[in-house]
Amino acid sequence: MRPASERITWRRGQRTMSSEQAGYLDTEYFGFEQAPDSNGVLTVTFNRPESMNASTHSMKRDLIELITQAQMDDAVRVLLFTGQGRAFWAGDNLGSYEAEHPSATPEIFGGHHNAAGTYNSLRTISQAVNTAVRRLDKLTVAAINGFAIQTGFSFALACDFRIAARSARMGSATLRFGLLPDEGGQWLLVQHLGVARATDFMMRKRIVDADTAHELGLVHDVVDDEQLPAAAAELAAEMADGPQVAMRMLKRSILLAAEMTWEQSLDEIASKTAITDHLPDAAEGVSAFLSKRQPEFNDWLR
Repeated sequence: MRPASERITWRRGQRTMSSEQAGYLDTEYFGFEQAPDSNGVLTVTFNRPESMNASTHSMKRDLIELITQAQMDDAVRVLLFTGQGRAFWAGDNLGSYEAEHPSATPEIFGGHHNAAGTYNSLRTISQAVNTAVRRLDKLTVAAINGFAIQTGFSFALACDFRIAARSARMGSATLRFGLLPDEGGQWLLVQHLGVARATDFMMRKRIVDADTAHELGLVHDVVDDEQLPAAAAELAAEMADGPQVAMRMLKRSILLAAEMTWEQSLDEIASKTAITDHLPDAAEGVSAFLSKRQPEFNDWLR
């Protein structure tokens, strides 16, 4: 990572960032690599194909750090997650060797030494990954290139969009090991499937192919394997080109709607609309429609 004293700039579109703002993009994280593009899309690739991109505490803590940094980076509009090799993210690495590959964040005891340690580890590290994704105002895309199992499956469900390669397989079969979907997978599945189908899916330890996942509504689209990178990049670019403030507010409203009453949801969206209706993007959108041209959103943010 470049020292903060070394002044550099990152140019994406018309935005300029100092090294203090964008230095995290130079950091060598454990378990994944990151690459920004000129459209505001930050691609995060899980890069341990030899272990099917299975996660460790180091990887999870670094991922939380990256997501937090991306939230604060105005030049990042969309995060796109994918994996190298045969897996997107094939659960936790039960035989972790993370001591040989230190995290970018300071070492911390992993817990699980007793019941209290397990609770603390889950709440502070494992569950915090999916919480970080869901709290992120910016949109997220999971390009599921292969196996998305257990932890990786719940992470994909926590993302806003999911595109799967036709050969991908996904599910949560923690009961095969006598374990629970402890990263919040049960809650996420209920949101997507409802109680009855989520119960069937988890109790029967189902691992499904991409087409079945699409039929169930777990992924938005299925494409041939070789088309996945382009399809995911196209979707991410589309999201990055939209009116960012309104889209971020809408994302929050959609997530909150699942936990609100009808009246609460109406009041919540009205409060946000009172803001977005008076932003430059709203005027630009109406002007572009009347002029029969494509809108140019976000200029006022640069």
